[in-house]
Amino acid sequence: MRSLRSGFSLGSAVVGVAATLGALLAAAPGAHAADVPLRELADAKGKVIGTAAGGSHLTGARGEITGREFNWLTPENAMKWEAVEPSRGTYNWAEADRIVDFAQANGQQVRGHTLVWHSQNPSWLTGGSFTPAELRTILQNHISTEMTRYKGKVAAWDVVNEAFNEDGTYRQSLWYTGLGTDYIADALTWARAADPGAKLYINDYNVEGVNAKSTALYNLVKSLKERGVPIDGVGLQAHLILGQVPSTLQQNIQRFADLGVDVAITELDIRMQLPATQAKLAQQAAEYKAVMNACLAVTRCTGVTVWGFNDADSWVPDVFDGYGAATPYDENLAPKPAYHAIAESLGGTGQPGPGPGDGCKATYSVVNQWNSGFTGQVRIDCTGTALASWKANWTFAAGQRISQAWNADCTQSGTAVSCSNLSYNGTVPTGGSVTFGFNGTWSGSNPVPAVTLG
Repeated sequence: MRSLRSGFSLGSAVVGVAATLGALLAAAPGAHAADVPLRELADAKGKVIGTAAGGSHLTGARGEITGREFNWLTPENAMKWEAVEPSRGTYNWAEADRIVDFAQANGQQVRGHTLVWHSQNPSWLTGGSFTPAELRTILQNHISTEMTRYKGKVAAWDVVNEAFNEDGTYRQSLWYTGLGTDYIADALTWARAADPGAKLYINDYNVEGVNAKSTALYNLVKSLKERGVPIDGVGLQAHLILGQVPSTLQQNIQRFADLGVDVAITELDIRMQLPATQAKLAQQAAEYKAVMNACLAVTRCTGVTVWGFNDADSWVPDVFDGYGAATPYDENLAPKPAYHAIAESLGGTGQPGPGPGDGCKATYSVVNQWNSGFTGQVRIDCTGTALASWKANWTFAAGQRISQAWNADCTQSGTAVSCSNLSYNGTVPTGGSVTFGFNGTWSGSNPVPAVTLG
């Protein structure tokens, strides 16, 4: 294969012919989003369907899908301590504000994440030497400052995150070792004072089924309720592995609900060992549906948030070597079987509807031609939903060869050509277009090929 990239520009009148073809982003049936967005299906059932996102994910096709499909939005990292208070008393709200503003513009609720955690804390905090009284003041000030800023704009908060070890003992965090077990009750009490209207949660992982860790969490919540400490809900993160969805999930949700608190699936993804296969994707879809059904079966389960909706932005491959494909959309922002399973669980048909790039078309032109060479051009126009990235593919029928390309990264193997966007021209908004060109050689004839977008 040859990789061809150049910065030259086109410059000749069109002297050839053009071929216009509809975009084919996915050939398989059911490759696009369902006709009814997930959020409308969830709203009809009074449930949450959310996603986690960074501020950079809220533009182009990613932003369009986030706004269209989800009724709740969780800042992935933007509200964590190291992001908002990198230096003591100095705050950076830019990304968190951007996410909250996006949610408000799209009629979404925000889930704040997270106020008290052992991880992603700034070095001034983790490396400091504080008395218990000083540490209490620092924690109370942080909770009060952040929650007050977003008072009335954040519907629920993961106040305390990941307080337990796998065996049900308390995690030896900065907060536990410095303040004892009552740091949890204090944090919840300070949170209620900062924003009485926000729902307050304790959030953890590996607590989806009935086990030692979830039982410790259960006993804590029971004790907090008995003591009159404000606690509204429990978050089950649900970072799951294919084939290992707990059989006691619904039972576990129900026992927390029976304590008089809400339960939310807060960070759902189901990772698999790569490569993904059709069989694995089908199993993953069934397991997403099982998690959704378990939540739907319990009245006090508020709903499900996926931890990033697409595989390109998923945290999984960076953390779990050899694993990935964990979310409902693939790396090209096309819905996977898991997406349609979620739709079916929420009462939809799961049938395909418009997806990113539907309504886009590719036009191939020969704009200049001489004895043994030619200049070609492909223009991509989108009248439907936007593209966040693109790839144009075609096969030459008469032995033509590309020698140089611009505004695209083009490769040719035999007669097959594939050209993809560069870093600066991947986004094609609704009503917009992008053009790339190339020089090539021909002999005998130079017929126009059929182009598909993929």
